[in-house]
Amino acid sequence: MTVLTYDTPEELASAAADRLAAALASAQAARGTASVVLTGGRTGTAVLAALRSAPLDWSALDVYWGDERFLPAGDPERNETQAREALLDHVPVSPDRVHAMAPSDGEFGDDPDAAAEAYAVLLAGVPTFDVCLLGVGEEGHTASIFPHSPAVLETARAVVAVRDCPKPPPTRVSLTLPRIRTAAEVWLMTTGEAKAEAVAAALAGASEQDIPAAGARGHRETIWFLDQKAASAR
Repeated sequence: MTVLTYDTPEELASAAADRLAAALASAQAARGTASVVLTGGRTGTAVLAALRSAPLDWSALDVYWGDERFLPAGDPERNETQAREALLDHVPVSPDRVHAMAPSDGEFGDDPDAAAEAYAVLLAGVPTFDVCLLGVGEEGHTASIFPHSPAVLETARAVVAVRDCPKPPPTRVSLTLPRIRTAAEVWLMTTGEAKAEAVAAALAGASEQDIPAAGARGHRETIWFLDQKAASAR
């Protein structure tokens, strides 16, 4: 595990974007293609915006999401919408390689379980991800896996519907911790003093049931990107 600390959220976003560009370019050089799992939130979106100018082969990049708010297509609260505005609408990524989770007005209608199952079927042909980007919430949630929720206890399924989330919107679709751990590298990125206690607990080895972010690990590398405030309780 590596912990990287930056003075400001802006420095964090720039450094994470540079490192992500290098990681994806290395994967493309080795195999001709690369894959990344995106996250939402202020920090994740800032990283994507900083990635726009990266000299990547955008046509050889597969894009996935770690979780999604189960809302209509184009809703500004959807992680997909934010990612498109920050990055995907500005680079020549191949549309058929952008693998968004279904919206609540999509082909599965208002059925998050069907949306989750369909995404799991899609991922069945994807044995690993090169980099999985994740955020961390004030109570230690990551993706849409909240403490002591059914999602954090899941050991078999790759993707689950999440209901009654303590943060709005209440219904979401999320990768599970076992599926997150198939990524070669997992990067947890968070800023602000409100996250400090959860970060400190995760880094101290807290139970993933108490602090789900503690269970998010890459099989090759796990990197925490923090600003000084998020790192202040360590």
